[in-house]
Amino acid sequence: MEQDPQSPQEPSAAGDSAGRDAAEQPMFDKPNLQLRDPDPYAFANRIRKLMVIAGVLGLLAVAPYLTRIFAYQTRLGQMQAEYETASAALGELAPQLKAFEEASRSIAKKVGPSVVSINKLVYSRGRGRMEGVGSGFIVDPEGYVITNHHVVAGAERLLVRFSSGDTSDATIVGSDERTDLAVLKINGGGLPALKWGASDDLQMGDLVWAMGSPFGLDNSITFGIVSATARRRSSGVTDDVYQEFFQSDVAVNPGNSGGPMVNLSGEVVGVNTMIIGQSFRGVSFSIPSELANEQYEEIREKGYVERGFLGVSPQKPSSTVRKQLGLDQGEGVIVTRLQNNTPASDAGLRNNDVILRWNDHRAFDPTVLSQQIASTEVGADAKVLVRRLENGKPIDKELTVRVGRLAGN
Repeated sequence: MEQDPQSPQEPSAAGDSAGRDAAEQPMFDKPNLQLRDPDPYAFANRIRKLMVIAGVLGLLAVAPYLTRIFAYQTRLGQMQAEYETASAALGELAPQLKAFEEASRSIAKKVGPSVVSINKLVYSRGRGRMEGVGSGFIVDPEGYVITNHHVVAGAERLLVRFSSGDTSDATIVGSDERTDLAVLKINGGGLPALKWGASDDLQMGDLVWAMGSPFGLDNSITFGIVSATARRRSSGVTDDVYQEFFQSDVAVNPGNSGGPMVNLSGEVVGVNTMIIGQSFRGVSFSIPSELANEQYEEIREKGYVERGFLGVSPQKPSSTVRKQLGLDQGEGVIVTRLQNNTPASDAGLRNNDVILRWNDHRAFDPTVLSQQIASTEVGADAKVLVRRLENGKPIDKELTVRVGRLAGN
């Protein structure tokens, strides 16, 4: 039968298969990739995360400030509590503090009229008039004034100015360079005089007041406490065995030299004499009133200080010497550098003898012993108890010394 060209032909099996494969072929080459619709909550989640991060960062930024605010509030509470406690305490202490304030004012009023400013005038060729300023205080209504030797040394004229502003010329009765004391005399009678106090009674921590003219500023008063007593050569403060001081933290400056240091009763317990350095550093030194009064009486009577002389250099014994002689700690003063043809050699003292007693005084410190020898009347006989080694054994021996006169007084 002849095939009709117009009739559709049925596809072959192979062609049918190829057509099906073409119809099932996906749009892309990756058959496992599937397209999905985006998450409608993703943007909101990202916003929330950003807000959380921003909040954390904000807290971190303000945390120090909040911490400071909290700490300040805590301190403020503590300060308020301390303020209230202190206010209550001051209320209770007010009467005592007021009493102390009144006492300090009374001391200034009592002591002030007796304190003077001293102007030292020196006339030098080519340089005109030169001035130095110091302080002093009246110790006798007849016009006797105590000051330091270095305040008046080399003066051609001395002008004393009172707290009232009045002035008077002064003459030097006498002075002693070794203890740095001088006695002046001014005209007049019935002057307000200070009384001597007992410096031997001073203890560390005692209140003391100083008056004088620091830097030329008249009638200045300061106060503090006694820092230490018995500052002698062994402390390194001085090289002179005849000097002794007590130490305080009272503000003393150039111009205060020669002024009084007084106790709670307004009595003189010291003469201000020196500081360490060119200006006050919290350490000042005063001559004890016991020593100053003794020197004052002698200068007023003789015009100078006469000192007894032995002819030895006293020192503290070493630990070896103490052991050899059976001495207790702080007992005795050893004889060194004994001079020939002196009261010591004439009496039979030897180098390395240890002096145990001078008359009725126990020997324990070289400076104190030197002062005791110096205060012994020239020409008087003194009993000296010494300990020495003889045949390797310590023995005690009493000697009699006729006291000589120290040259240069």
